[in-house]
Amino acid sequence: MNRFFGKVKPKAPPPSLTDCIGVVNSRAESIDRKISRLDSELVKYKDQIKKVREDPAKNMVKQKALQVLKQKQMYEQQRDNLVLQSFNMEQANYTIQSLKDTKTVVDAMKLEVKKMKKTYKQVKIDQSEDLQGQLEDMMEDANEIQGSLSRSYDTPELDEDDLEAELYKLKFIDVGI
Repeated sequence: MNRFFGKVKPKAPPPSLTDCIGVVNSRAESIDRKISRLDSELVKYKDQIKKVREDPAKNMVKQKALQVLKQKQMYEQQRDNLVLQSFNMEQANYTIQSLKDTKTVVDAMKLEVKKMKKTYKQVKIDQSEDLQGQLEDMMEDANEIQGSLSRSYDTPELDEDDLEAELYKLKFIDVGI
């Protein structure tokens, strides 16, 4: 059936805002080139007006210069309008991009909230308190064990006077007296 009636061509996607900005900027650049060309013409006419002494010839050059000046002003106005359009589109593009970024952040936050809820369901407060209590008890038991292991065994009683006398001897031996 497609052969008899033809196939509908898919529509081209509408131009993006970035594409439109590029087109408008290129038009503004084109107008800038025209303005610079008109500026060079105005310089030529200015030089001619300085050189020409006759009134009719001078008036004719002035008329041409005025016409070029009008064109230049018209182009400048068009360029200014294009620059404003480009600026407005860039602002809109920035706003759109900011909204897309915001949506991405919100989507990521929603996903993280779901993950947190799922994880929170797996953790029970009563269990965590029980575990904490068990850990405290185990730490107390470990401290008691460490305390019992660090106690000294029955060692023979040593006389303090004997120990001091031995220390006194060591001091003299080390000093060499």
